[in-house]
Amino acid sequence: MINHNRTPLRGLVLCSTLLASPLTFAAESSHFGWVSILPPALAIALALIIRQVVPALFIGIWVGAWALNDFTLVGLFTGLLESFEVHVVAALADSGNASVVLFSMMIGGMVGIISKNGGLQGVVERIVGFADSARRASLATVAMGLAIFFDDYANTLVVGNTMRPVTDRMQVSREKLAYLVDSTAAPIASVALVTTWVGYEVGLIRDSMEGIAGLDANAYFVFLNSIAYSFYPLFALVLVFAVVLSGRDFGPMHTAERRARVEGRVAPEAVSTALVDDDMQQVQPAEGTRRLARNAIVPVATLVVSMVAGLFLSGEGETLQAVLESADAYKALLWGSLLGVVSAVIMTMLHRSLSIPELMGAWFTGLRSMLLAVVILVMAWALGGITEELGTAGFLSELLGDRLHPGLVPTLVFVLAAATAFSTGSSWGTMGILLPLMLPLTWALMSTNGMTGVEHMPILYASVAAVLGGAVWGDHCSPISDTTILSSMASQCDHIEHVRTQLPYALFAGIIAIVLGTLPAGFGVPWWLCLPVGALALIVGMRMIGRTV
Repeated sequence: MINHNRTPLRGLVLCSTLLASPLTFAAESSHFGWVSILPPALAIALALIIRQVVPALFIGIWVGAWALNDFTLVGLFTGLLESFEVHVVAALADSGNASVVLFSMMIGGMVGIISKNGGLQGVVERIVGFADSARRASLATVAMGLAIFFDDYANTLVVGNTMRPVTDRMQVSREKLAYLVDSTAAPIASVALVTTWVGYEVGLIRDSMEGIAGLDANAYFVFLNSIAYSFYPLFALVLVFAVVLSGRDFGPMHTAERRARVEGRVAPEAVSTALVDDDMQQVQPAEGTRRLARNAIVPVATLVVSMVAGLFLSGEGETLQAVLESADAYKALLWGSLLGVVSAVIMTMLHRSLSIPELMGAWFTGLRSMLLAVVILVMAWALGGITEELGTAGFLSELLGDRLHPGLVPTLVFVLAAATAFSTGSSWGTMGILLPLMLPLTWALMSTNGMTGVEHMPILYASVAAVLGGAVWGDHCSPISDTTILSSMASQCDHIEHVRTQLPYALFAGIIAIVLGTLPAGFGVPWWLCLPVGALALIVGMRMIGRTV
């Protein structure tokens, strides 16, 4: 993929002066200086100001294409044409991106079928037996999110679509649902032991350690040790439970929850185009259709099992680590979504819930409901391709590269990774760029200061975790992130409202991750002390600043 992608991005060569022209940057270095952050910054600012994602993304792509044409007058028009003809086409032509598009649309088709055949309604009626309050509905959502830990894409689409009718009935706002879905997707997938992320992360660590003199460690062992220092993903999960169990919220989320409880409106009045429109209203089960939960459970279970099996079947090797490193996550996504749809069709036909024309209509309606979100995804990927060509991550790396002190390395790396992921909308791209830069840099600083002994290895583990955690934070907050877009889509929540309501929670967890996580860990405080203290601070902080609805 080009941006939010499951493929490593090219390494960057750090540059010279910041005052040269764009043409000089392109010729002498791998980034365009301050110009490189203009397109993503402009797109993010416009998205938040005008609350319209599509035009904001397109303007960001256009400005980026103009920069690649040296900001000439002719380049302004050429950049407009290339925005669509070159960059959007490149995003669509990437096989990884195409796999995500097909996976998303097939999931939409499956949801259309299991909604029309009454299966989804049957699941809702069963869950409502437990989720008989807003708190329990939220808790059930979090539990389902943790259960589908192996992939963030599957997590957001399955949990959001399945739990939305339940949370709607219990008057939980769509903004809250999107937050719960988003916060139990990437955070758990990035630290669990068997996920679509693990092979990529371990592979990056292994490649980054090759050729580093004096560093003799197993990549998987480094990854396992870094999990304990993954403060932001772990604190994000703790905060989710603190929010749900306390029944408290703050900031824009509190306003959204109050609207849902008091006024009965779970969704905000559309201020931007909804990612999933009223198409899904067309696939509600007809009167007299049996609400059989197994019509939904079997397809979803087939999807989940097929994806996990696909990871193992597409990988090679004699050890679990080797299999996961070589597994093709895209192939697993496609296999799982196809078999999920097939099983939904079979279950529908077995119970004679729908005629063939009704079944095909439900599938197509569900697929069509994903169209706008797919457009946004493709444009976000195109903008990610622009940031790669402009060298946005390389520029941000250079700004802090010469200012690192061993004890501050984990914190500064976390901030850099967060800024990069927020600007590019890509956690995977951020990891692919920064790990090969920051891991050798960290070891070099440790060596210079005589800190290569076993007792100082936590600095290295914390730095690796800081890249991963910062990448997740930035991707979590960015309005041009694919997982954020998918969370809004699956929850049928206005995208900008999702970003606006989730950002204060991510900032809260991120600040605690820095102050009580990466900073003390960099100066030798053990992880087993940082984690409980940070978790306690989140719980107490939520108690102090949160308000009940």
